[in-house]
Amino acid sequence: MMRLVSYNIHKGIGGTDRRYDLDRIVDVLVALEADFLCLQEVTIDLPRTSRHDQADILAARFQPMFATFQQNVHWKVGGYGNLVLSRWPLLEHHRISLQFGQKKPRGAQLVVVETPSGLLRVTNWHLGLSEGERHWQTHRLLSHPVFHSTAEHPTLMCGDFNDWRNTLGHTLLLPKGFTQATAPAGKFRSFPAVMPVMSLDKVFHCEGITIESAHLVKTREARRASDHLPLVVDFRRRAKR
Repeated sequence: MMRLVSYNIHKGIGGTDRRYDLDRIVDVLVALEADFLCLQEVTIDLPRTSRHDQADILAARFQPMFATFQQNVHWKVGGYGNLVLSRWPLLEHHRISLQFGQKKPRGAQLVVVETPSGLLRVTNWHLGLSEGERHWQTHRLLSHPVFHSTAEHPTLMCGDFNDWRNTLGHTLLLPKGFTQATAPAGKFRSFPAVMPVMSLDKVFHCEGITIESAHLVKTREARRASDHLPLVVDFRRRAKR
């Protein structure tokens, strides 16, 4: 069995006290003992987060995991994006732009991992705030040449979907053969962490993946570390017949 964690770390800024403390994020993640960490809002060189290179810090802290970072937002000083850490080698890693018009730059990471059970495709993203933007971004990923060229591999799609109305699944992902591991939405309210009312963090999977369990981490430490709760999915990659 393998474990994936999807977590919007909110730049390491606490969900209740608004205090920057990346160590709290690390402590939450260490306790989960994941094989894959799919993180969003990881910063580089921002004054608000002590100009830390969080991608490097987290990659160093979780060695010997393999790491790939995608910076989507570039400001005059610093920026932030998505980070994937994997227990096993990344045979492919791609960074796909999902920027919609003049809105804030967004992106998706797509990796192909050489697990002991066979090759696995994982996508990690952080979608936009408007529904039209999110639908365009989802269609963009599903129709991207890299997505098609790696379609043979069992897939987990995770991240901060910002899909508070839960429309992406039945309109775009289910017709493409994806099943939601984080359903019903009422059981996976992840935002805001201190008193969650919205199911923003989700995982979908396609054929070849068996979901053993999925849950949110609701510990006191997790509620303090970020404004999102971490999402944990335990799964198996089924062998080809």
